[in-house]
Amino acid sequence: MGINICVTGGQWGDEGKGKVIDVLSRDFDVVARFQGGSNAGHTVVINRKTYFLHLIPSGIFHKDKVCIIGNGVVLDPFGLKEEIENLKSNGIEVTPEKLSISDRAHLVLPFHNVLDRSLEKSRVFRKIGTTGRGIGPSYATKALRTGIRVIDLYNDEGLKVMLKDSLDCLNYLFENYFNSEIVDIDKLYNDLLEIREFLRPFVSNTVYKLDKLYREGKSILFEGAQASLLDIDHGTYPFVTSSSVIAGGISSGAGFPASKLDYSLGIFKAYCTRVGNGPFPSEAQNGLGEILRSIGGEFGTTTGRPRRCGWFDLVAAKYAAIVNGYTHIALMKLDVLSKFTELPVCVEYKYKGSKLKEFPSDINLLEKVEPVYKFLKGWDIDITGVKTFEDLPIEAQDYVKFIADKLETEVYLISVGPDRSESIVTYNFLEKA
Repeated sequence: MGINICVTGGQWGDEGKGKVIDVLSRDFDVVARFQGGSNAGHTVVINRKTYFLHLIPSGIFHKDKVCIIGNGVVLDPFGLKEEIENLKSNGIEVTPEKLSISDRAHLVLPFHNVLDRSLEKSRVFRKIGTTGRGIGPSYATKALRTGIRVIDLYNDEGLKVMLKDSLDCLNYLFENYFNSEIVDIDKLYNDLLEIREFLRPFVSNTVYKLDKLYREGKSILFEGAQASLLDIDHGTYPFVTSSSVIAGGISSGAGFPASKLDYSLGIFKAYCTRVGNGPFPSEAQNGLGEILRSIGGEFGTTTGRPRRCGWFDLVAAKYAAIVNGYTHIALMKLDVLSKFTELPVCVEYKYKGSKLKEFPSDINLLEKVEPVYKFLKGWDIDITGVKTFEDLPIEAQDYVKFIADKLETEVYLISVGPDRSESIVTYNFLEKA
């Protein structure tokens, strides 16, 4: 049988999952998304050319791979068409043989975007910092059982009725409560009739497709979006995304049993970033966050917003390792730290005179904790493009080992630059099988 692995972010997102999955894809037959939507932003740099993905799995850049968008993803059909056409215009092949979309995936439609922006604008107590792309409202209508799935696009009799059921109430709220634009049902219906023909060749029952590929002995790579500390259940609620982003979400989001996974790989930046609002205990102060942002180019792939920057947080990382069952980690953007002579790592929190080693559930408490740092020696050497772990400065080696040891995991990959080639791979999953 093939090797099956899940790749999830261990922090607040933007860890570099796209690059890792692109590197891993060379050894795997299938790459599958199981949650999230176009709020995800995966960046892949190949031969110094940068590609941005929001819905399509990163394995699309390899000619002989199968990419699957699972039922747990909420799909913006218009955004997906644009993404496919953009890839094709750059010479990347996207065919029904390479890409399959679950017929059970729920749609993100224009009224979800309007509702997302309207809700965020109306919030007084806590603004979430949503991307405004309709992801939360789409998952909400899914839970309310008023959502529209990909398969419903091909229900000629029912589609318009479903749209009317959804929009009559929402349009009333848009006009009379939110004072925002209403959505034209007839125009949306006609747009969906057009887009469904574009999507039709890609649509299938991906549960059976994944099962068939598994039984054929194919190796499957499950690609997570967002990250563990944004998980709807285990993240810093309510400053979270609207889906289950951890490894366990694969079972519900792709119909693939977690018991069939062989490895769980956690992606971490060598420091921490966060986009939007919410607690961030190790956020850098005294201008150091701005320095990290500048060196690391920390601006959102999806929104362009500047990311808040800080130091590696072992308390949060250990929690992510527990809920995902991480066997391995990838440590990204290690090269960004080359300009610092001293590197703080948060090893515990302090709150009202007490030390906390567990990641709190109460965000009101989490917003008040003070980070307790262990300071490791930095290195003033450019490590961009270093090819082996042994060629890294000893201080950089110690930094990587310290984090891996504390998380009780092995290191799969260390990123020392943005390009696909600027990666030190220290573990081969297929060889170890």
